[in-house]
Amino acid sequence: MLIRQRIVRQTLLVLYFLLSYDGVQGEIKLSKLEDLELEKQLKLLNKPAVKTIKTKYGDTYDCVDFYKQPAFDHPLLKNHNFHPKMKATKTVALLELFLLKELLKMILSDKDIFHPPEGIAFESTLSNINNNSEPTKSYMSSRGYKLATVQIPYDPNNKFAGAGMSATLWNPRIESQQHTACRLKIQKGSDILQAGWRVDPTLYRDTKTRSFIHFQAGNTHCFNTLCPGFVIVNSKFPVDVSFDTIQQRGDKKVWEITLFIERDLANGNWWLLYDVNNEQVGFWRQEIFTKLTSFANNVEWGGVAYSSPSVSEPPMGSSCFPVGDPAYDAYCRRLNVLNDKGETVHIDKTNVRVTDPNHYGIMDEPHWRGAKYQHMIFYGGPGGFETLC
Repeated sequence: MLIRQRIVRQTLLVLYFLLSYDGVQGEIKLSKLEDLELEKQLKLLNKPAVKTIKTKYGDTYDCVDFYKQPAFDHPLLKNHNFHPKMKATKTVALLELFLLKELLKMILSDKDIFHPPEGIAFESTLSNINNNSEPTKSYMSSRGYKLATVQIPYDPNNKFAGAGMSATLWNPRIESQQHTACRLKIQKGSDILQAGWRVDPTLYRDTKTRSFIHFQAGNTHCFNTLCPGFVIVNSKFPVDVSFDTIQQRGDKKVWEITLFIERDLANGNWWLLYDVNNEQVGFWRQEIFTKLTSFANNVEWGGVAYSSPSVSEPPMGSSCFPVGDPAYDAYCRRLNVLNDKGETVHIDKTNVRVTDPNHYGIMDEPHWRGAKYQHMIFYGGPGGFETLC
């Protein structure tokens, strides 16, 4: 491990100086963003791993001391006060080593990870097609970006301390310059938190179904732990884990992921919780935000998909239009939010948004089969692909 780190570090240092040098006409020069990314990776390599783990799915993770994880490289998190539980356990953090291995390739060829194509960034503003009282708002990146979602009716006075869902896991066929996802999103102004699953060759360098997190703070946005901001407290749940058991159409047994995003009412940090047991995975410190330093005022659930302008629309969910059957459709269920007192509130009213009904659809069932607390949505579509549904 130490030999590998030393070789990679030396290689990156050589590339750093060669690619940054513009004294010779015709040589490649890194952009400021690429330069910062490379500098970040060099800092990361200087943090020795406590141990290295290779999962049965082929992913490799470096475990580092809790206090040396990348989250604390954020300038606003330098002088941090740890949660008492974290001080006691001193949990190790997982670093995405397989992404580091791709760094050289991305610098020299594929720069999407440094300069996301228009549409890969998530919305920075609210949208509600069923509420004429809401002022018209624009998207930060709307071209090639499709939604089949439901959201809380717009009200700037909403105060949500979090939200949750259970969602089935699917593996739509995705090509390069495409991605598709199912996600929970909470938002206030330009600050956004998201979690769910996605198939994203640009982000993950493969077409597996993986969990993801994403935050947007003003004009800054970041997936997983690719930049400082998310503090990991539990090494059992990597934020980019791949799922080996995926839903198939007609399966009687369903395969789900359950997650929550919850605000700590004591200190304002936003926690990511996994599984029905509400296992703490990590948190975003409130200091990195400007709007989500207080409560969120919008929550949204459902499917999203992106393709570049030159590529056809990708499939979403089960890759078929929903028919209202959990065995055949992608779904999100048990939609709920937390009020400003931290109490769970089950959602009865939502507004539907489908930006491309020719390729995607959604069915909204506030009381699935008459159940009082079982708000369920079915979503999906073939995109531009032919389907045998």
